[in-house]
Amino acid sequence: MAAATVSVPRIKLGSQGLEVSAQGLGCMGMSAFYGPPKPEPDMIKLIHHAVAAGVTLLDTSDMYGPHTNEILLGKALQGGVKEKVELATKFAVSFADGKREIRGDPAYVRAACEASLKRLGIDCIDLYYQHRIDKKVPIEVTCIKEKDAATCLSGSCRTWVCIETKALIHLDGKYFCTYVPWIHLPV
Repeated sequence: MAAATVSVPRIKLGSQGLEVSAQGLGCMGMSAFYGPPKPEPDMIKLIHHAVAAGVTLLDTSDMYGPHTNEILLGKALQGGVKEKVELATKFAVSFADGKREIRGDPAYVRAACEASLKRLGIDCIDLYYQHRIDKKVPIEVTCIKEKDAATCLSGSCRTWVCIETKALIHLDGKYFCTYVPWIHLPV
């Protein structure tokens, strides 16, 4: 019996032209929070299987591991896989000096973006967004204007989004409230 072909619908996120699969793959559980990290070869195989099945939106964060999930994704994206996906990663949770701290200041955002790019082994993040709101930094300071994002982030992000789940998104120079339904499947 032949395997059924599955087609994952695609949707547009925002108005900047970013199009992704309607079903994404949340990668958090591969490296963090649900027991010990899963075997790397198995997780890379799972990511490749999802991409082959039509899933193009992969979601990670610099805090998962911390950092090890982005490193895992970087390995999985090699060999032409990156060209087939849209990659989302997050910032705002710092582990400097061994303590967890929420940060949204532009200097931290810039440094976090550059570190994520290095761990992921890529030169452009498709969707970069804020994991937690830094209550010490006004959201409009963290969510710099789109025209300034290229300067702040060295042009490294295709779509600049500032979000705390079910909170505030910045697209095309506007702020608005919305809900972004991320589906994280257990691994």
